[in-house]
Amino acid sequence: MNKILKGYKGKLLALSIIGCLYYFVPIIKINVNQAFFILSNVDVELVRDYILGFGIWAPIVSFLLMVFQSVAAPLPAFIITFANAGLFGWVKGTILSWSSAMAGAALCFYIARFLGRDAVEKLTSRTALQKVDDFFAHYGKYAILIARLLPFISFDIVSYAAGLTSMGFGPFFIATGIGQLPATIIYSYIGGMLVGTVKTFVTGLLLLFALSTLIILFKNIWKDKKRKEGEKFAEDF
Repeated sequence: MNKILKGYKGKLLALSIIGCLYYFVPIIKINVNQAFFILSNVDVELVRDYILGFGIWAPIVSFLLMVFQSVAAPLPAFIITFANAGLFGWVKGTILSWSSAMAGAALCFYIARFLGRDAVEKLTSRTALQKVDDFFAHYGKYAILIARLLPFISFDIVSYAAGLTSMGFGPFFIATGIGQLPATIIYSYIGGMLVGTVKTFVTGLLLLFALSTLIILFKNIWKDKKRKEGEKFAEDF
């Protein structure tokens, strides 16, 4: 009983500190609100100009912005990746986007593990979290890797959901790193081609959609093949 009370007090203290920092430190509140506004507009040019405005601190600001969007799910991460590619080139942009996304994933994982499900539901949503729970139940130990390979599954909510399971941080981090790298490379490569026009932006999104469809297609083919092999084995037996 004492252990439970201590855990509850620890969570309450952590939430109180975060709340106080936001409400009583003006510079934190201003920057958080500004970052939220910029990311919620889903405008690559706006994000790029915002990051560029910090001069030599631009890479650090970009890193922190990616971590922020991870915590404040479900803000989009791909516009930061696009912006990084445009500012730093697609290779350096890939490294920056991937490493900052990994830091964000780790933070989400430990927030969930420390603060628990109630806090995560407030940061995300109960419905979205339940969908990811069902995804985990269906795919088991491969769920993290598969989720990272599918760009339409929320990166941040998956990280939060993983922290609520008995999964160790090591397997989670490795699967996230391996699964997230191909998507980050593709996003960065496309982002390097974007020049801000609607036409090229839409083209980039269509390419991402085509890639997602291709992944799903191959996944279904693989599942059908395994099912048929299982049926054949049962008949032979």
